[in-house]
Amino acid sequence: MLPQEIIRKKRDGKALTADEIAFFVKGLADESVTEGQVAALAMAVFFNGMGRDEAVALTLAMRDSGDVLLWDDLDGPIVDKHSTGGVGDNVSLMLAPIVAACGAFVPMISGRGLGHTGGTLDKMDSIPGYASQPANETFRRTVREVGCAIIGQTGNLAPADKRFYAIRDVTATVESIPLITASILSKKLAAGLKGLVLDVKSGNGAFMTKGRDAVALATSLVEVANGAGLATTALLTDMNQPLASAAGNALEVINAVDFLTGRARDRRLEEVTLALAAEMLVSAGLAGSRQDGEAAARDALNGGKAAETFGRMVSSLGGPAGFVDDCRAHLPTAPIVRPVPSPSSGFVTGIDTRAVGVAVVALGGGRTRPGDAIDPAVGLSGLLPVGAEFGPGDPLAMVHARDEAAAEAAVAAVHQAYSIGERRPSRGKPVLRHIGAQ
Repeated sequence: MLPQEIIRKKRDGKALTADEIAFFVKGLADESVTEGQVAALAMAVFFNGMGRDEAVALTLAMRDSGDVLLWDDLDGPIVDKHSTGGVGDNVSLMLAPIVAACGAFVPMISGRGLGHTGGTLDKMDSIPGYASQPANETFRRTVREVGCAIIGQTGNLAPADKRFYAIRDVTATVESIPLITASILSKKLAAGLKGLVLDVKSGNGAFMTKGRDAVALATSLVEVANGAGLATTALLTDMNQPLASAAGNALEVINAVDFLTGRARDRRLEEVTLALAAEMLVSAGLAGSRQDGEAAARDALNGGKAAETFGRMVSSLGGPAGFVDDCRAHLPTAPIVRPVPSPSSGFVTGIDTRAVGVAVVALGGGRTRPGDAIDPAVGLSGLLPVGAEFGPGDPLAMVHARDEAAAEAAVAAVHQAYSIGERRPSRGKPVLRHIGAQ
């Protein structure tokens, strides 16, 4: 086969065979296919799309380009969750220990922040000593003994995807639904999962701002995953406001620990977390219905078992013993904490969620270039949700900054992001839709 003939075929709108796709992916992995050829195929797919069978073949070929984890030593179901990214989305930190406390195993391989969205791995890196890139045996031992481990992608999981994504990133082809689908699922299939639940975000803080685009992506992910042999469902969730009341790495860890221990729980965050937990438990065969799954998840949460599991995971991966009991003593703090005072009394009628995420990045809590270091202490806390009532001068949020200039800029950004009015708006549902296999 010749790479240019495969490119020509897709350029002309024809379907590629599984053998043609496997050949091209092998060239991706061993670099026998040039960057220009990869970019050309990506652009051809961007404009002409892929059928379901093509997307399945691409996903499986990228999965098989590197290691595929096996969990034969575990005596229970192996499940995971993937989120398409948002602001204040620290769900994974609660979800993994909740589901593990209910009897499943959750080897959660997570990513870093992308654009204005926060990354689960960056949050875990704010915990002193926590090994987010552990040795394989440490990872496996933690999953086996604790039930869950939140870590980063190992070097040889779906390496073809790593090269493909880097080229797509600089050739304006990231937004292709079949390529997004294969990129996400190849890594999840390589992790050796038996069940997967997807949290696909829609709204002004999501990558898919329009509902129809989010539905299209969720449907593609579910169909291709199931076609590749991985039992998968998706929830479409709202990202027209931050999910948690905190945005920033250490601040979101504090928010998660408060959630797990019952000190404080943001209502929308609780609804989304429990809905995803229920879906995972049904997928794992540990609950007969979503209602039963949610009840089991709530029991694990309210009974303290989930918080205990999180603490054991942190300790097993090198973090402080007793972290859950006093996480604030271990996490870094910003030297400047300043309120964002409301200009008048009223209600929060809307939030430009992307602008909130960008404000956190500008404080140093995210990256403007791939290699940038992150300041784990900075961010926003006490973010008022849509519908909240406030008086004149009451804080819309608290800014945590490294210096005065950054604090002032963040205060201005939050003011700009918040819309206020005299009437309380209707409360939208955080879980918008369930999408299952057809």
